[in-house]
Amino acid sequence: MKFTLSWLKDHLETDASLEEILERLTMIGLEVEEVTNPADRLGTFRIARVLEAEQHPNADRLRVLKVDTGDGEPVQVVCGAPNARAGLRGVFAKPGDYVPGLDVTLSVGKIRDVESFGMMASERELELSDEHDGIIDLPEDAPVGVRYVEYAGLDDPVIEIGLTPNRPDCAGVYGIARDLAASGLGALKNPQKTHLNASADANVSVRIELGDNIEDCPAFGYRVVRGVKNGPSPKWLQKRLIAIGLRPINALVDITNYLTFDQGRPLHVFDADKVSGDLVVRYGKKGEELIGLDGKTYQVDETDVVIADDNGVESLGGIMGGEVSGCDENTTNVIIEAALWNPLTIARTGRKLGISTDARYRFERGVDPAYTMEGLDLATKLAIDFCGGQPSEAKLTGEIPQSHRVIDFPYSEVKRLAGLDLSHAEIKAVLTMLGFWVTGNSDVVKVAPPTWRPDVHGKSDLVEEVMRMVGVDKVPSTTLPRMEPVSQKVLTTSQVRRAHARRALAARGMDEAVTWSFIPAAHAEVFGGGQAELKLANPISSDMSDMRPSLLPGLLAAAQRNADRGFPDVALFEVGQVFFGDGEQDQKVMVAGIRRGTASFDGAGRHWSGNSDAVHVFDAKADAEAALTAIGVAPDKLMVFTDAPSYYHPGRSGALKMGPKNTLAYFGEIHPQTLEDLDIEGPLVAFEMFVDAAPQPKKKPTKSKGAFVAPDLMPVRRDYAFVVDKDVPVEKLMRAARGADKALIVDVNLFDIYEGQGVPEGQRSLAIDVMLQPTKKTLTDEDIEAVSAKIVKAVEKATGGVLRG
Repeated sequence: MKFTLSWLKDHLETDASLEEILERLTMIGLEVEEVTNPADRLGTFRIARVLEAEQHPNADRLRVLKVDTGDGEPVQVVCGAPNARAGLRGVFAKPGDYVPGLDVTLSVGKIRDVESFGMMASERELELSDEHDGIIDLPEDAPVGVRYVEYAGLDDPVIEIGLTPNRPDCAGVYGIARDLAASGLGALKNPQKTHLNASADANVSVRIELGDNIEDCPAFGYRVVRGVKNGPSPKWLQKRLIAIGLRPINALVDITNYLTFDQGRPLHVFDADKVSGDLVVRYGKKGEELIGLDGKTYQVDETDVVIADDNGVESLGGIMGGEVSGCDENTTNVIIEAALWNPLTIARTGRKLGISTDARYRFERGVDPAYTMEGLDLATKLAIDFCGGQPSEAKLTGEIPQSHRVIDFPYSEVKRLAGLDLSHAEIKAVLTMLGFWVTGNSDVVKVAPPTWRPDVHGKSDLVEEVMRMVGVDKVPSTTLPRMEPVSQKVLTTSQVRRAHARRALAARGMDEAVTWSFIPAAHAEVFGGGQAELKLANPISSDMSDMRPSLLPGLLAAAQRNADRGFPDVALFEVGQVFFGDGEQDQKVMVAGIRRGTASFDGAGRHWSGNSDAVHVFDAKADAEAALTAIGVAPDKLMVFTDAPSYYHPGRSGALKMGPKNTLAYFGEIHPQTLEDLDIEGPLVAFEMFVDAAPQPKKKPTKSKGAFVAPDLMPVRRDYAFVVDKDVPVEKLMRAARGADKALIVDVNLFDIYEGQGVPEGQRSLAIDVMLQPTKKTLTDEDIEAVSAKIVKAVEKATGGVLRG
């Protein structure tokens, strides 16, 4: 909602400064969003007088002016305006001034070999109107050298407030002034009663044919004015409309726009000579259409309330008038309409047709029903003042609804709910100033909200009114009593793990991303989703139809978008929820990450020292292990399996588990078919980690186990090479070797894989390094041989492998 300071003071008698008004508006719930002042951008322009106007020596349409700016010697200006002449007083812009209508900063220029030291401005160049046929022509008494904004009264700040949907009464400047007056910031100017002498015949009838749904248009007020002469509206009115971003059209249209913002009362004016027969308020018919005042064609149906005549639909009730019956410079007879419309019907039609107008904005929030005929009278008076004409008697079809809301209000509620210690008289005075009817002398009174406040229904609403008028800053601060000590542990284990995983992955050079929880159905199916229970009943778009079964689709799409914009080497991770079904336990928290191009952990991308290799499966494995370590999983407890989901490359992926059933993470290269299905270019590796699958941390022991004691004896290393079938997992062999003697064997590493000469076809040689750490005595050859025998036996039993000769 926008208005100017002078507009507000038309309704509010106050000596308060702009800063005081802005502060009070915010304090009473009408939050100020922006304040702009035309004087800030036009303050350098001054009134000047043309002393001489000579023909340009090198151009027929240009003149060379000698201009008195009121600041020393006259200056030379080259001007092409047809009305440039000696004696004219206009608006001068000097070099260095910014001209908003041209979006340029002036400098000394040379036009057809003649220097120009500034310009004489038109109204469009100052963004005061669309007039640009000539430069501004001021009266002869305009003072030379004075700032134009002061002379023209343009030093008028424009205030914009953020209006909440429950305050339709402040969708007009008068309502805002009423609130400020009730808060003690001045006195409300009561509008004068409008008296009209009816001297014309209406000769127009209005019927409401809505069946049992009369609430869609309970009342329709109208009046005919004959003999009007439509033309431009007065300058003061045009200036106000321009200030709030509206374009002046003609007097009759400008009046309706002005009253929409001044009184919060939308109206409409029909050209009576273009209306055929009676006006009928009815529902639209399938196939009917309306060419709106915006020039667009709208299709209506049986759910839309329209105003029609014998020619068809002439207006969308409460939203937009039609072009056919609109007013122009040839209009001589008009029908002024002030009707009431159902907010729900207005909102439904406006949303369906995609029409957003100032009238719709107000009607769907609720206008004051009691102001229907007063608004009609005021619009008629302004039309006669601006355009002349003879009015008919005002007529009303239907009945204006009467409000019967009466609230039993204990004064003690103000103290109980707001903590404000106010007397009964103070509370009653505030409510009365806001227009509420208050009666009763006891501690409980009856209060009737005014007709312009459809949002007030109960006692708490009345307390809110009193509180915002007295001042929210007057509400005392009260510390809530502490019922029990605050627990030392505030975050859950899952929340702590997420934070640690984020830190670990960021330390590995990955950037955190946040993607949509909704993905296309085709993508969901690729990643194991697509079930009926995971489809949205009302998706935002077809590309967001399913809940995601994995974080990877969003991350992969993000990587491709980066690549399309010239950033092919990215490393992204995300922490979020995935959905495997609609059950209580089917929603999981996961951490996932992807690397693309050369964005490996130690990669440098393009560099003079040499480009990095492309990302590979072990980058993803390292990321997964780093994240698991960060959440408290010991790396030596992890087992590697090959049963990764199908969207990973089957030969270049794996799963990290604690035992055969507890899967903690997947990692690997994304399957080429998956990339093709998502229209994504590789290479890409990824990992996924189940945050809550890791074992819960053990409680801290009550007794310390003592400090770590380094062994005194040197470790012993032995190498073994086993020939096993190709399909035997490496991890299975290493796990068997590690468990052969848990007291002595502290580490097992794979250091060689060999296939070829000397190894039977279908088999391979796996070489492992086993470290033995004695703690009590130095190992003898017999001790080492005994352990070696255990290792060979354990591997043979687990894998069928034999020691390579």
